[in-house]
Amino acid sequence: MQTNLADFIKHTREGMEAEAILRACVHCGFCTATCPTYQLLGDELDGPRGRIYLIKQVLEGAEVTSKTQTHLDRCLTCRNCESTCPSGVQYGRLVDIGRNVVEQRVQRPLRERALRYALAQALPRRWLFTPAYKVGQALRPLLSKGLQDKLRPGAAPGQWPTRSHVRTMLLLDGCVQPAMSPNINAATARVLDALGVQLITAPKAGCCGALRHHLNEQEAALDDMRRNIDAWWPYMDTAAPVEAIVMTASGCGVTVKEYGHLLAHDPAYADKARCISALTRDLSEIMPAFEAELAALVQGKITGRVAYHPPCTLQHGQQIRGKVEQVLRAVGVDVVLCADSHLCCGSAGTYSMLQPVLSRQLRDNKLAKLAQCAPDVIVSANIGCLNHLQSGTQTPVRHWIELIDSALTSA
Repeated sequence: MQTNLADFIKHTREGMEAEAILRACVHCGFCTATCPTYQLLGDELDGPRGRIYLIKQVLEGAEVTSKTQTHLDRCLTCRNCESTCPSGVQYGRLVDIGRNVVEQRVQRPLRERALRYALAQALPRRWLFTPAYKVGQALRPLLSKGLQDKLRPGAAPGQWPTRSHVRTMLLLDGCVQPAMSPNINAATARVLDALGVQLITAPKAGCCGALRHHLNEQEAALDDMRRNIDAWWPYMDTAAPVEAIVMTASGCGVTVKEYGHLLAHDPAYADKARCISALTRDLSEIMPAFEAELAALVQGKITGRVAYHPPCTLQHGQQIRGKVEQVLRAVGVDVVLCADSHLCCGSAGTYSMLQPVLSRQLRDNKLAKLAQCAPDVIVSANIGCLNHLQSGTQTPVRHWIELIDSALTSA
């Protein structure tokens, strides 16, 4: 794609990156076939190719309007288009650059600004979000159906293991997951403990930065990332460093794996960020090494049919496919993927709150496909997907590691 970027961005770091991405696009349109919003709306500007043209025009100095912003806002950043693109266009990074420029040029209505500000301030702060979430749960019967769906009680966390092991790994506790589903991280710690690995957390680590980054609070997001690096670095810079930084939420994992890129311009953090990204593993990348041990411990103890929903941040963002199913099948689980498993469920971080109509349509489409599998339980690997799917079905929706933990606990 031929480009002629405007002077305001032409020689900047973002401009040079955007130009390289734009030039890789050959307008083939393969991406539209797998874009969830294009499938729903049928508008070229609500598909990746159309949004690329919009971003190109913005970066070349064309007038920026609220219509441009609306089409970019409707993007889920699911990155399905990246999996489809034969030219390797890094659409996710390009849309971040485009959104940031548009955000500075277009004033949002007051209500939108207030909502986005509240989300950016409250969600990443665990000390604020957790008590607010508990209050919401206590008042749940008095709230709207939409809020009730988002405030479903999660399973109690149970006991965190206390044994020490020679092998240690770090866990990102996260910001919203400990309140919404506190059992996920505890279950992970118990499973790894049974396999001879101690899972530890860094007290000063917090939100991975994804929430603010995708709300165009990009400088604040970089500060979140720097704080995590500072919290984790003592565990790296030691005679016995941790083996890995484990992510139980794929949305966090895809972001932490990009720290090296996002902080490459910061001389104080660039090298550390690259090291952190290189050490980061989704839980599904850790567990295949323990398949034999797990099979011996829980084989045959997980009954019923299980449908697995692979999060976009895992299959498209991190390009990790098949590992969750592999582990579950290794321990005897009857696990299936639904039709169109590559499509987004509509959660997409804060998308379900900012674009509720589209989000619910995508959720209902996904649940209809999952229902065709007649599952006894639905599992996934990201807190946003879990909560969003559960809001539309009576079928239990759990993190896949909780199935294994339950089998170990009942052993």
